[in-house]
Amino acid sequence: MLLNKLDNVRVDLSNGHKYAITDILKGEYIIKYGNPIGHAVKDIKKGDHVHTHNMKTNLSGIIEYTYTPVAHNEKKISDVPTFMGYVRDDGEVGIRNDIFIVNTVGCVNKTAEKLASITGAIAFPHPFGCSQLGDDQKTTQLILRGIVNHPNAAGVLVLGLGCENNNIEVFKRVLGDYNEKRVKFLNCQDVEDDIKEGIQLIDELKKYAEKFTRTPIPVSKLRIGLKCGGSDGYSGITANPLVGRVSDKLIAMGASTVLTEIPEAFGAEHLLMARAANKDIFERIVRIINGFKEYYNRHGQVIYENPSPGNKAGGITTLEEKSLGCVTKAGCSPVVDVLSYGDTVTQAGLSLLDGPGNDIVAITNLFSAGVHMILFTTGRGTPVGSGVPTVKISTNSKLAKSKAAWIDFDASPILDGNDLTNDLFAYILRVAEGEMTKNEIFGYKEISIFKDGVTL
Repeated sequence: MLLNKLDNVRVDLSNGHKYAITDILKGEYIIKYGNPIGHAVKDIKKGDHVHTHNMKTNLSGIIEYTYTPVAHNEKKISDVPTFMGYVRDDGEVGIRNDIFIVNTVGCVNKTAEKLASITGAIAFPHPFGCSQLGDDQKTTQLILRGIVNHPNAAGVLVLGLGCENNNIEVFKRVLGDYNEKRVKFLNCQDVEDDIKEGIQLIDELKKYAEKFTRTPIPVSKLRIGLKCGGSDGYSGITANPLVGRVSDKLIAMGASTVLTEIPEAFGAEHLLMARAANKDIFERIVRIINGFKEYYNRHGQVIYENPSPGNKAGGITTLEEKSLGCVTKAGCSPVVDVLSYGDTVTQAGLSLLDGPGNDIVAITNLFSAGVHMILFTTGRGTPVGSGVPTVKISTNSKLAKSKAAWIDFDASPILDGNDLTNDLFAYILRVAEGEMTKNEIFGYKEISIFKDGVTL
């Protein structure tokens, strides 16, 4: 048992759950992070456990928002360090020199995986690219385009079947201009031995990749994705605020960070809206927030159907509580851009990326948007990884110890008053220079593409 020093009530704080520090009457707001996270459905006594049995969400439907900006205290760091990375022919910067296999259709997944196992290239199997209509097919094409264009790939083999809706010729129109030395194409139906042809093309890409060597690059060129998954009661206290401080530090150096999982801002969206760089950005934030609420409504789902069972077991009760902890990953910097599916990060500073909270879909969106690595906080633990280094940051020491094969950085010493901002920043630079994350070491690399339409 741990002593809560605020009110001399003895409560067990080791599990990340909440306990009342004062009496709360039925109907009163319950406050955490300085904001309401729900209301009491019965009287709660000081020291009582506060969770699903005695509190409920305040969230309902669509909200009309008012533009009420706050003053931005933007810091700039002039002494910007460098890291050793790869400069591409088009001036883009990568932190890996990988060869990707990107298939236009799920029918060649196993061919792609076989080629990857033979050559050491990285395949990203997915079930889409055929029998899709309208926006679903467009989303598939845009996400795949972002992966093909990702600067962490020195070379890319685009692998098609030949009869799919998203066949190579159609996909080329979406892809646009490309470097013929860097991007090769193979339709499996067009050749007698697709494995042999694939190996030959990948060998050509490997030779092209050999020309790139690491050179000093300013940190301002880094693009970092921000994500949480399997959150617990400590997420908004340790790992997420730590990532927020690092995000602010990177932005002060001229770098870019990207926050996604829009439905996990419900209940905290006002904080992001207040930090919009201008009214246009505010209105774009409103559109993606309400757009996701309308998506829920179209499918007959309640907007607050979150947190997950694992979140609740870890002490999170309502979506507001989860969201208020979630958005701390974005630090205090102004929001300078709002990205849609398939958009690429172009602005220095903090951007919001449209997309759901689903872990694999969210890290795929970030990957496709061009981030070099993803800072992924977790309180429950997950092995999932993206096509870019996915830095798992544990919110608590128990997880860091029990899942050492998943966790890259332990944020729990923050509970003892330690500031780990410089430590995490230094680790990010080491990863940028080639230190492998656990998802890279163990091959946890996958994609999942958002779907909201008809499959034939």
